[in-house]
Amino acid sequence: MSLPNIFSEAVAEAVIARIEELTPSSQPQWGKMNVAQMLAHCCVSYEYVYDNKHKKPNVVMRFFLKTFVKDAVVNEKPYPRNSRTAPDFIISDSRDFEKEKTRLIGYIRRTQQLGEKHFDQKESHSFGTLSEMEWNNMFYKHLNHHLIQFGV
Repeated sequence: MSLPNIFSEAVAEAVIARIEELTPSSQPQWGKMNVAQMLAHCCVSYEYVYDNKHKKPNVVMRFFLKTFVKDAVVNEKPYPRNSRTAPDFIISDSRDFEKEKTRLIGYIRRTQQLGEKHFDQKESHSFGTLSEMEWNNMFYKHLNHHLIQFGV
């Protein structure tokens, strides 16, 4: 089973439509984050690509991530509920819902417009070079996991 192609306009806009269904009072079905924190959390994957605001893992950590974590992130199997996350993805402070929603939608649209060929064989922050399918799976699976978490 392949995941929907987040690089296609139709899929990107369908994901955005789900995000638009969220409200500041949307409640999670599991987990500790509120909806604004979840949106900020989802932005981190894109911050790695576009914003250079997170320190790259050192050589030992990259080896560990590529060897033991990469496959779980880029394969098609859904994430289990309440699974552990990397420190950069932990959002514990207060966030502005509208600002985070706007940021996430902007990242999704920018990624879709750049397209899958832009990402094919592009170096990721933590996992080395990824194929366009691995980038797609990483982006789509993470977004879908958290949108399901919040019932949309």
